[in-house]
Amino acid sequence: MKKYLLLIAGMLCLIAVRAQNSLRSVYSPDKSVKIVVGLTPKTGEPFYTAWFAGKPISSGKLGLKGKGADFSQGFSWKQTRTAGSDQTWKPVWGEVATIRDHYKELTMYLENGSGKMNIRFRAYNNGVGFRYEFPDQPLKELAVTDEVTQFTMTADHTAWWIPGDWDSNEHVYTTSKISAIDCSSYAKETAISTKHIVQMKAVQTPITMRTANGTHISIAEAGLVDFSALHLEADTKELTFKANLIPSAIPDVKSVNKLPFNTPWRAIFLSKDAAGILNSKLILNLNEPCKIEGDLSWIKPQKYVGIWWEMHINKSTWDYAGSQDASSFNSVLKPTGKHGATTENTKKYIDFAAKHGFDGVLVEGWNVGWENWFGKWKDEVFDFTKPYPDYNIDELARYAKEKGVKIIMHHETSAAVPSYERQMNDAYAYMNKYGMNSVKTGYVGKIIPKGEWHDGQWMVNHYVRVAERTAQYKIMLDAHEPVRPSGLQRTWPNWLACEAARGQEFNAWSTGNPPEHETILPFTRILGGPMDYTPGIFQIHVNQFDPNKKEQVHTTVAKQLALYVTLYSPLQMAADLPENYEKRLDVFQFIKDVPVDWSDTKILEASIGDYITTARRQKGTQNWFIGSITDENARDVSIKLNFLQAGKVYEATIYEDGPGADWEKNPYPVNIRKIQVRKGQVLPLKLAAGGGCAISLTTK
Repeated sequence: MKKYLLLIAGMLCLIAVRAQNSLRSVYSPDKSVKIVVGLTPKTGEPFYTAWFAGKPISSGKLGLKGKGADFSQGFSWKQTRTAGSDQTWKPVWGEVATIRDHYKELTMYLENGSGKMNIRFRAYNNGVGFRYEFPDQPLKELAVTDEVTQFTMTADHTAWWIPGDWDSNEHVYTTSKISAIDCSSYAKETAISTKHIVQMKAVQTPITMRTANGTHISIAEAGLVDFSALHLEADTKELTFKANLIPSAIPDVKSVNKLPFNTPWRAIFLSKDAAGILNSKLILNLNEPCKIEGDLSWIKPQKYVGIWWEMHINKSTWDYAGSQDASSFNSVLKPTGKHGATTENTKKYIDFAAKHGFDGVLVEGWNVGWENWFGKWKDEVFDFTKPYPDYNIDELARYAKEKGVKIIMHHETSAAVPSYERQMNDAYAYMNKYGMNSVKTGYVGKIIPKGEWHDGQWMVNHYVRVAERTAQYKIMLDAHEPVRPSGLQRTWPNWLACEAARGQEFNAWSTGNPPEHETILPFTRILGGPMDYTPGIFQIHVNQFDPNKKEQVHTTVAKQLALYVTLYSPLQMAADLPENYEKRLDVFQFIKDVPVDWSDTKILEASIGDYITTARRQKGTQNWFIGSITDENARDVSIKLNFLQAGKVYEATIYEDGPGADWEKNPYPVNIRKIQVRKGQVLPLKLAAGGGCAISLTTK
């Protein structure tokens, strides 16, 4: 009842404001989305209401606060400008070949005793974007202490969320009502090496919700540059999310910005169903166009293998000398014999990649410093131009080139960021020298400088600097343990992917990722950009080299294949060991065949946390690939092939859960069959518990 009284009071307030003729509104091109904005009559506080399909969806106060400046109240409305745009642009790579950017825009020009602030709103057919803009004015710098932006929901929706951890986003998702949001259980997490959970009602963005009538809402952020990441503090009684910016090392300050500047966009996805959330290109459209000048042909989506999973399952180690003292880069080390990144082992992976048509080989643990890292918080850990004695980089660069394979560089910074920044130019020049055009960065550990956080402004600016610098050296970037992405792959298309979520490796040494995990990621984390999830594990039980390990991957093998389609990324790893693929080359064929760049994408059916079926068309062809996955429940799926080209016959190769398959009891069976299909046919499938199905559809 209290909620209804508040809504009635809010409507009366709006009526009073309307009487003073201070409301403005803008509609999306198809009129399905409406944004109403105004100022409260006495206090001059800006506010908004977002409507979808004729119903209010989200509302709240707007503004920022700073040291010695308050841009949240006392405003007078100087003018309003409206505009619109309808353009089409082509991403360098992506889920579709072209993207339409079609919106109507309204800008509030406001002024108070602290200065001038504009709020720009964009209404899309599938969502809303708004940001704060500070023009050139006598105030030259703003030290932001708070953002008052609110997202008040109209009911107690079902939500999918992870805690507002300042240092990690590697958490399992919770499904709950807004009123039940509570991070207390996450504070007890032991598998995440670096976490910092302060507020028990705070969540990260994107957070996605479903209303009682099936409308889907996601609150997210776009174009995160030179600002603190947007988390949300939940008022679980009033069903309101308030902006919660991550602090900086400066006491009580979240962000320091020179004027003029614009904040990142606050985005609200709106759709009548789950599939519509994934079809939206709202985040990309709110980002700036590509800033890399000249020829972009060096930016290429790719599949890779590498020395990585074997360390997680205790076959080998990153370090060369184990627990021996290595207080400096020049320490004399004695090998333990367990080191994974050896010349011999790397050649084995290069041979495998060349044989099966993979683009690259990731090598982790190649450089000195690993003995000097674990459990320590220090500035100088790794040297990014000095290999271990058993890693002959000259020979390996020659060998990889001869085989037509690229070595993917690994830079684990240990979160000692000043050290990495001092070495970046030398490290990237070193990569150029040895013909390496891709780097995987890592940020495991507490951030140096002390007082900064993975999601704070200082680190946000660092991630962008890395994207800019690698672009200068024509290097592609894959960032692990960074802030979650916000669509910057449009601006810096060399930034192929991020981890920025709970990835596959947690299945190797923790309670793992529940079967529903991969059915939630596309609707939350991946809304901001591609994820390097590292799928493709065939040896589901991870005791292959350590009989004491009880962990397992929480999927069937068929589901591991389907992830290459359902979890979008232009950078995909075949994460298991070569010998495990060699045992099942018939199943491995799908991983070899599936592309990483697409002309079109169709979400055929979806329910967050339950299932998703995705079809994608290979760029430059009429070949389609389908992935269908489920949670812990077995289910029947019917795939309507309405998206195929009329008049053509396709050969469908179906990789499905075999007889008796079950993620927990029997994850290995995969049945492979081939049939001919045409446009309009329906393919009935059975997904095992925790299972999936992958299909290639090819035409001559």
